[in-house]
Amino acid sequence: MKRLLSVCLALVIVGATKGDEQSTSPYATAADFAKYAMKLREQALLKVEPQVFVPTSSRPATQRFPWKMNIVTTVFWVGEQAGGNNPVPNYRSSWDFNWTTNYGGFDTPDPSARRNYIPVAFIPHQNPFYCALPYNDVTHGQFKPEAPLVIPWFKQVYTGPGQSVCKDHWIAIRKGNRTCYAQWEDCGPFRTDHFQYVFQNERPKPNLNHGAGLDVSPAVRDYLGLAPTDVTDWQFVEVRDVPAGPWRNYGENNHFVIARRQTEKRLVEKISVSAKK
Repeated sequence: MKRLLSVCLALVIVGATKGDEQSTSPYATAADFAKYAMKLREQALLKVEPQVFVPTSSRPATQRFPWKMNIVTTVFWVGEQAGGNNPVPNYRSSWDFNWTTNYGGFDTPDPSARRNYIPVAFIPHQNPFYCALPYNDVTHGQFKPEAPLVIPWFKQVYTGPGQSVCKDHWIAIRKGNRTCYAQWEDCGPFRTDHFQYVFQNERPKPNLNHGAGLDVSPAVRDYLGLAPTDVTDWQFVEVRDVPAGPWRNYGENNHFVIARRQTEKRLVEKISVSAKK
């Protein structure tokens, strides 16, 4: 390519020299000559370099996890009593025997007792945007045999025998044109063994709640404007794919709260060290 450019420039120089000898030269000034030389250079580059065309419309990123479409969705909450179509109280979760205490109290579903997606009575110690799916990866303190095989992120987040890799994982929940994000904190509705639905392609099994396959917290309900029994779409997401929103604000189990506190701690330590110098 350099050789081709040299030839082009040489031709220009020769042409310019001949033009000096003739009174009809089309280049009245040095600036005109320079423009002509640059034009030749661009033409030479177009001949020897590949042309790259940038698309005018963006293409959506490939989704790692597929959407589960048209899933019957019900509302549950920390501290909920058993009754009606809810045979199991929610004082504890599948992974936390002291769920209500660790959450900070009763996560009332009463809209008049809530503000900005949390109870008026207290600030939750855990993320108020939570959900339940009908699978538990742990039984009797050990992983179920299928867990390492069906859970896509098992190896990446494994911390030890019997330490759930499902708890605290994020999902996106979509209703109409609104999408909410929540952390997986309990197992249900009704089942804890349906990995074929949660991680594969089966539909939820029939149950007392019209075949519900997802439970969501009052915060999720309020953000999406859900009825007590509704229909949504959902999918697993990675932490890095969770956008800004109220689901980032609270919770000692919340990845974004943890990261923010770590940043604040490092800043305080840095200021403290600087003050001692």
